[in-house]
Amino acid sequence: MKLALRALLVAALGSAAMASAQGVEPPPLPRKPVTLIVPQAAGGANDAIARILAQKLAEQTGIQWIVDNRPGAGGNIGTAL
Repeated sequence: MKLALRALLVAALGSAAMASAQGVEPPPLPRKPVTLIVPQAAGGANDAIARILAQKLAEQTGIQWIVDNRPGAGGNIGTAL
């Protein structure tokens, strides 16, 4: 799961860098809180990484990021959301 989270983070950062390099204006950020869904139980490594990521994103964007843990069914419940 750590590898998947790292790959997702690299893909997100890479696409953001390409978008700014093309001179395309990104869409405006929402002003309401953003929910980051973690398909594992709270207290694990994935939860800790998500909370650190949410804190850094909140500092950079000025938007509140909420970590929502949705464990169960082998991660299918959180993934479906």
